[in-house]
Amino acid sequence: MTAVITVPASLDEQSFESVIEALAAIPADAKVLVDARHCRFATPYGLTALLCLAQSREAKPDFAPPDDPDVASYWSRSAFFRYAEELYTMRGTVPKPRAAGDSDVLLEVTPVARNEDVHAIVGRIQEKATQILVQKLDLDPRATMSFVMTLSEAASNIIEHAGRGGWVMVQRYNWAKRRVGRDVVQIAVNDAGVGFRKSLESSRARALADRWDDGAALESAVINGVSRLQDPGRGQGLKGIRGFVHRFDGKLTVRSGTSRIAPVLPDWDEDQARLDGLPPFPGAQLQVIIPKRVARP
Repeated sequence: MTAVITVPASLDEQSFESVIEALAAIPADAKVLVDARHCRFATPYGLTALLCLAQSREAKPDFAPPDDPDVASYWSRSAFFRYAEELYTMRGTVPKPRAAGDSDVLLEVTPVARNEDVHAIVGRIQEKATQILVQKLDLDPRATMSFVMTLSEAASNIIEHAGRGGWVMVQRYNWAKRRVGRDVVQIAVNDAGVGFRKSLESSRARALADRWDDGAALESAVINGVSRLQDPGRGQGLKGIRGFVHRFDGKLTVRSGTSRIAPVLPDWDEDQARLDGLPPFPGAQLQVIIPKRVARP
């Protein structure tokens, strides 16, 4: 018997929790149909997390794509179906791939498995990042380098700690006016690898911790800069990401296993700084949101 998981109409980092909750009740080797027929909107986090879901299953899941042609076309332009067709068995019509063209997709869904992938991402996004950050978000041109370095560090984290490849996507949205009051750029870097807790098992943080769980591992890595690698300077990548996000009034969230932390929370967001006891999901899921600059009075 096939278990059906319904994708919410609006798929982002918060609503994806309902997908994880439904998935947690199904054995890993059971047949699953991920039903996205009624999905009308998805963020980079949502699209890349759906790919991670497929990677986490022992049996190849089925996938029903959105029945709205505009939504399906956007998912196609974002390169979601290019990789989903390898990970899922499609149960519906998938639009033919089309070039993204002059859109707000800074970086379509992109696999990350090697250092060469990170270098390619940086090369592809630099010029367009300047255009979006300066012209659309009114940020200082110098922010572009920090933005690109943030993306590079987040993607490199997959290679160093996940134990398997992951996914990156970056896009500007104006839908966020309903939530933030201004346009935003969103970075999603997701994988279905070993997660922070297992990655840091051999670190000093594990030896010193009174209680070792996903939440403690997240705080060790994201807040305290602990790395499983002992080389000097290791563990500073996430610290640099936190500094950039804070400087530009953004938001940073990281989920791994059964915990999620938001070490940078701006005034415009009402999220919680830490959540434990969540339904389990493999790997690590990182999201950065940078909003349009508000002119100071």
